[in-house]
Amino acid sequence: MIFVIILKWSVKLCHVKSGGKVDAGYGSSVFFSQGITMSDQEQPISEFKSKSGLRRIFSAFFYSIDGFRSAWINEHAFRQELVLVIVGVIVALSLPVSAIEKLMMISVLLLILVVELLNSAVEAVVDRVSLERHTLSKNAKDFGSAAVLLTFFIAVGTWTVILVNRFYP
Repeated sequence: MIFVIILKWSVKLCHVKSGGKVDAGYGSSVFFSQGITMSDQEQPISEFKSKSGLRRIFSAFFYSIDGFRSAWINEHAFRQELVLVIVGVIVALSLPVSAIEKLMMISVLLLILVVELLNSAVEAVVDRVSLERHTLSKNAKDFGSAAVLLTFFIAVGTWTVILVNRFYP
């Protein structure tokens, strides 16, 4: 909600400062100069968005299962990280730490999988757009990889703090 308010305010500010000639790409200066906003345009609706209610929830669940299956089949890093997470969950559950500490230790491991899935999604979209080498494509993939690395650092830091506090008070 806040994001939408800030976005609308920014568009209005740009519109006022430029005298109605804002060019945000895709011919937007024409729309602003004629007083037409992006919300006035009819947005295309994806065929995948046609489901509603309980049917949408079931479909989303099965899409998620397909995503896990695809990640397992196509992404070596996901498989390696999943094995690490399974071992880490077993270790965390067997450690003599509090329930909240176990939850934190398991959560940061699951966060690695979440970020890896998002990274894989970015890589898939980049490859779908073009397989040719391009600086922006490399940047997008590198940013995703950096996000996974930062998540690993968070996990290592969390485990280190909990284990050091537990065994070396």
